[in-house]
Amino acid sequence: MGIEREITALQLEEKKLVAEIKRTAKTGNEAGTKILARQLVRLRQQISNLQGNRAQMRGIATHTQAMYANTSVAAGMKGAGKAMGAINKQMAPAKQMKIMQEFQRQSAQMDMTSEMMADSIDNVLDNDEAEEETEDVTNQVLDEIGVDIASQLSSAPKGKVTGKNVQSAESSEMDDLEKRLAALRSS
Repeated sequence: MGIEREITALQLEEKKLVAEIKRTAKTGNEAGTKILARQLVRLRQQISNLQGNRAQMRGIATHTQAMYANTSVAAGMKGAGKAMGAINKQMAPAKQMKIMQEFQRQSAQMDMTSEMMADSIDNVLDNDEAEEETEDVTNQVLDEIGVDIASQLSSAPKGKVTGKNVQSAESSEMDDLEKRLAALRSS
């Protein structure tokens, strides 16, 4: 900046003037020393004034930057306001409600279709092979735990059983099963 150079030049001049005042004072020239002292006072006032001007100019520059920033923010807000207005025009509440109701209707229809498809697939897959496979898995599990249903069914009494015999047959079968379970647990 030009003010900075001017201040630097005046400060150099001040140093030279102080040195000259000292030389003049050593020679004993009192009138010359007073004149140089007045010049020094005026020079220092000029430096002080220039430094004040520099501070004011910096303040003005800062203020100008702040104003520019405020203007930019205002322009941005204006643009955002226009954009929000355009979006609000497109987002009519009644229209949005109608769209949501249509979405719910279509979603419910899709759920029913999916459920019908799942039922159809289950009906196709639910055949005799699935039952046989289920029976095989059940027998395998029972074999693993040591329960033989076929032998139990063959040893079961056939024919009519009276009430008293039913209870004793059931209790003996229960006792037999409990013994087998206890044997399995201990092994």
